[in-house]
Amino acid sequence: MDPYQTTLSFDENRLVSLVFGQYDQNVARIERRLGVVTHLNGNHIIIKGPMEACERAKQVLQSLYERVKTDQSISLGDVDGAIQETGSQGSLFPADTEASRQAFDQIATRKRGVRARNRAQDLYLRLLKKKELVFAEGPAGTGKTWLAVGHAVSLLEKGLVERLILSRPAVEAGEKLGFLPGDMKDKVDPYLRPIYDALYDFMEARIVDRGLQTGMIEVAPLAFMRGRTLTNSCVLLDEAQNATSMQMKMFLTRLGENSRMIVTGDPTQVDLPNGQRSGLIEAVKLLSGIDAIGHVRFRDEDVVRHELVRQIVTAYESASDK
Repeated sequence: MDPYQTTLSFDENRLVSLVFGQYDQNVARIERRLGVVTHLNGNHIIIKGPMEACERAKQVLQSLYERVKTDQSISLGDVDGAIQETGSQGSLFPADTEASRQAFDQIATRKRGVRARNRAQDLYLRLLKKKELVFAEGPAGTGKTWLAVGHAVSLLEKGLVERLILSRPAVEAGEKLGFLPGDMKDKVDPYLRPIYDALYDFMEARIVDRGLQTGMIEVAPLAFMRGRTLTNSCVLLDEAQNATSMQMKMFLTRLGENSRMIVTGDPTQVDLPNGQRSGLIEAVKLLSGIDAIGHVRFRDEDVVRHELVRQIVTAYESASDK
């Protein structure tokens, strides 16, 4: 029996190269992930293979085309997110899935705009906009911290908050680092580098640097939060699985008037000494019944960083279940 075949044509030739990717890498990723074969001819593409896989590939390409029509760039992570979404929605209803994808929430800063890549990220962004306190759990590469920083920057630029306070517990991840040289900033900056990286993604470097100098942006270890009341601020606690129970209680009770708090972490990556409970795990359990608090749990299938990262996370999850 001949394989199923479907065709797809795009209206605007100038956008086709963006959809297909450099050296057609986006199409190659779709072929590999869905088990289809494609033939490209200008703005026309023929897709062959199992019927369901072909229809999914067609939906993914249509979704990517809609994205570039709104001047959004496409990465391989976006391709993976679109593939995942067609799988979760069911592939034989393209109109419904396309409408669903277009409705995905987004954040926008002066430097860049970002749309959710999958349903978990969409829920996350919606909760960030509705709730004063949001917990986000899940493995590396799901966008927990990156999206939280982007949301915080958007709140600052809109004037909804006056300060960004970004924090992490300064915990050695199984390695003895010894006495680090320099002043206090030099000692703690290595722990906070991922937050700085996310800031520079969403804001111009000169604005970040000026904000750090004026105190509009504060990046500090969790221990520096003690004794403060944080008003008119967006406060992010990253790597919260490494906060102790006492530290987490201290942090959550810093919430002041007109402030937002975001707590992110991976409960499977606790680096606390043996015998100490993770404040993140305890807080999620204790506060689960409070409607005003948002909670989203990312899973390994929500990893958008790199295809190999998803496979690595899945392998470790499978090993831990045995």
